[in-house]
Amino acid sequence: QVQLVESGGGLVQAGGSLRLSCAPSGHSSSGRTLSIHVMGWFRQAPGKEREFVAAIGWDGISLAYGDSVKGRFTITRDHAKNMVYLQTNSLKLEDTAVYYCAGDPSGSYYDAPSYRYWGQGTQVTVSS
Repeated sequence: QVQLVESGGGLVQAGGSLRLSCAPSGHSSSGRTLSIHVMGWFRQAPGKEREFVAAIGWDGISLAYGDSVKGRFTITRDHAKNMVYLQTNSLKLEDTAVYYCAGDPSGSYYDAPSYRYWGQGTQVTVSS
């Protein structure tokens, strides 16, 4: 019953920017509103495996980025709004993919299978 919902994807010209958002919905098994300590972003392009993009800890300071996006993308969170964001700058054609947010990894935050919760994805398409 717990899920994540992404938004903010769309069409953008190379070199442009998009801000993706992710919010949890539903409730935990305890009946409380879902609050996730560690959140991540992944992406998957057609014919390719799901790729780690970024992750953020509860403190908003512990950050990690995939090599392909480091220096261009920024992950942040807003506890008051219970939201997680991915600011994507200097977008390239190869950034085109479906972007997914994920929460609460049981293992490494780099590994998609370790995450407990996932969103449905939002499409980001970069054109020349």
